[in-house]
Amino acid sequence: MVRRWPALFTEDQVFMEFSRIVGKNLKTEFYESIDRHSPRLLELFGSKRGNVGQTNRASYHPGDNPTDFFKAGFESDDDDCFRDPDIGILLIERKGAVLTSSQHLSPASLKSIIEGEVVMDSIQDLTKAMCIVFGLMYALHLNYPKTMKLTFQFIQQVLLLLVHTDLKPKLQTLKNQLAM
Repeated sequence: MVRRWPALFTEDQVFMEFSRIVGKNLKTEFYESIDRHSPRLLELFGSKRGNVGQTNRASYHPGDNPTDFFKAGFESDDDDCFRDPDIGILLIERKGAVLTSSQHLSPASLKSIIEGEVVMDSIQDLTKAMCIVFGLMYALHLNYPKTMKLTFQFIQQVLLLLVHTDLKPKLQTLKNQLAM
């Protein structure tokens, strides 16, 4: 079956489609919420010890395993070599850079992947890439990837205040801690 998607080829188209569906400005709401909650999130995750604290401090995701969602590569790599993640973000480094982690905070560029295909490239930063991928998944009614489900539920229900359902205990605890 061939999936028919709305024409969402640019950042602006993703943001306009999200606004049409939800009635909110995704970019504004996402960035304002990140700005508002980042100090407390960094404080909370920074207080964690061991591997969880070190991993979360770099990317503050609520307990997910992002290794299958974020993939690192080089500008010279063919897009076909990144077909592993069904949904994800490609962090592209300049040729000759040393890849020490799949979660670089300032890669040369970023690309978003949906159903194993690069759907948008030349994204400037990781925050915008997450915003765009969330907007694409929400607008296209795609399931959140298993390895990042808590992160995207957190974005949806806590950061953007969309779809008020019972939160998983881990997310409810995090939401409560943010309110302190």
